[in-house]
Amino acid sequence: MITYPIALTIAGSDSGGCAGIQADLKTFSSLGVFGTSVITAITAQNTMGVIDVMPIPSDIVKKQLRAVMDDFEIGAIKVGMLFSKENVFGLYYTYKEYAKNIPLVVDPVMISTSGNSLIMDETIDAIKEFLFPIATIITPNLNEASTLLHKKIETIEEMEEGAKEFVESYGVNSVLIKGGHLQGDEMVDIFYSKDISNPIMLKSKKINTKNTHGTGCTLSSAIASFLAIGNNLEKSLKLAKEYITQAIDSAKEVTLGKGHGAVNHFFNPQKLIKNEDKSK
Repeated sequence: MITYPIALTIAGSDSGGCAGIQADLKTFSSLGVFGTSVITAITAQNTMGVIDVMPIPSDIVKKQLRAVMDDFEIGAIKVGMLFSKENVFGLYYTYKEYAKNIPLVVDPVMISTSGNSLIMDETIDAIKEFLFPIATIITPNLNEASTLLHKKIETIEEMEEGAKEFVESYGVNSVLIKGGHLQGDEMVDIFYSKDISNPIMLKSKKINTKNTHGTGCTLSSAIASFLAIGNNLEKSLKLAKEYITQAIDSAKEVTLGKGHGAVNHFFNPQKLIKNEDKSK
């Protein structure tokens, strides 16, 4: 039997096509992974900002999730914008029922690139209590990490301390704190997990461009893609970091819209990967 690696994104829809579900599905496709989706909210947004958000009823979110899980062999799940605590609960209990061994990449989306809130305050506590312990990895940026830890994180040293706190105090299995807003000539992310003794620094060149809308979504969905293909977490992080850097670089001089444009997900598109399972 021949199959594709399959990934699932659970996130909000971006009408501008730069972030959210749209960015995730583009990432999956560009890396040779078949993409499935559960839409948690519909946003009216473009490159200049978010105009409005309409959450999808939680029962419809759960039905989408069950429909996908009933039919497909999911290799990895990426979680983005959940908006409501009801969606957190629905994801948690459905995951425990269907998918407890499937890698889960949680990108705790809270604020858009333009600064708009994409989550209800009560949802933050639900994510920390229910999703952090079951996630394979969480991928907050500096602002999200600061909100979750209730303190400012603005330096590499604070990122390292914060990464340890996520694991040691919040029960997270592993964390990648993204340092895209750090000052300096390099992009620095910090990885830490309960399986290592010291945080690991992941560096790449900083690219001067305003086309950064959806970079967090793209990175986390790339991690999920490489996990779905069968790589371990450390290799998936390395490959995803290389992918997002090249996606940003290849779009750095493009004008897309009037604000923060998207990365180029298809700078080197791959055909859908075919796996042959001879046991079936």
